[in-house]
Amino acid sequence: MEGCTILEKRVVIPPDEVERRRGVYDYEVEVPPVVEKPRPVRGAARSTAAPSRPATPDSYTRTTPDEMGSVIRRIPPR
Repeated sequence: MEGCTILEKRVVIPPDEVERRRGVYDYEVEVPPVVEKPRPVRGAARSTAAPSRPATPDSYTRTTPDEMGSVIRRIPPR
């Protein structure tokens, strides 16, 4: 992986020259910390009473059970 430092490499399946098979390796890597960008503050929170409809089909957001107003019942195992 680009930007990572390999700390340890372990052979899971060795390469086989006769069968022209590459080896499988397990790597332990050190990933540099990611700098998070500050998120913009949004307007007031949505009301859970009635979900709003999307402006266009491309801007659809999945509705949560709270927004749907339905009851989810779990059936115990038999």
